[in-house]
Amino acid sequence: MKAIIFDFDGTLADTLPVCFQAFQSVFKKFDDREVDVEEIKTMFGPSETGIIRANLRNDHHDQAIEHYYETYADMHNQFVSTNEEIDRLLKSLKKKGFKLGIVTGKAKRSLDISLNILSMNDLFDVMITGDDVTSPKPHPEGIHKALEQLNIDHSHAVFIGDSNADILAGKEANVYTIGVQWLPNYQSNEFEVQPDRILKRVDEFITL
Repeated sequence: MKAIIFDFDGTLADTLPVCFQAFQSVFKKFDDREVDVEEIKTMFGPSETGIIRANLRNDHHDQAIEHYYETYADMHNQFVSTNEEIDRLLKSLKKKGFKLGIVTGKAKRSLDISLNILSMNDLFDVMITGDDVTSPKPHPEGIHKALEQLNIDHSHAVFIGDSNADILAGKEANVYTIGVQWLPNYQSNEFEVQPDRILKRVDEFITL
């Protein structure tokens, strides 16, 4: 195994709560409507920009998108803490020579905010965001792009994620796919398609 590629929200960082807060703020401010967490989850797939453009009734999409990113940045420290287990895991894998990647539906702007605040900037060899693909997960385009940039065959890669879309994308990309539920907040309690492995704790992956 040469490359380990991760989803981000709910997999590498417990950022789902701040994502939900930012979306709820947008829909309240621009549509004057309350949107619960489960409804927001059904919108996931495209980047934040795509989600707002597709679901906001108000026509002021650009202002709403800007409000999302401002809220996401302002509330990040309140809702997201550094996970020392994840941090140790990534640094250990990096030290052992694995290529590390991120394939996320997040836009580059929000990913950069999180990576900067969590001091994770220098750990990844490739990062594919929702801005970089035509077809978001569960389509495997993002994983294919990451492997292509790393110049690594699918048989030498692992993809790790917390949602049904992650598992479907990994399976479609024909890589070994791990479903994780190791952070306090993750997207899927049960996976519709069975991953190759399900892990509940970070140390289980270290053992694996």
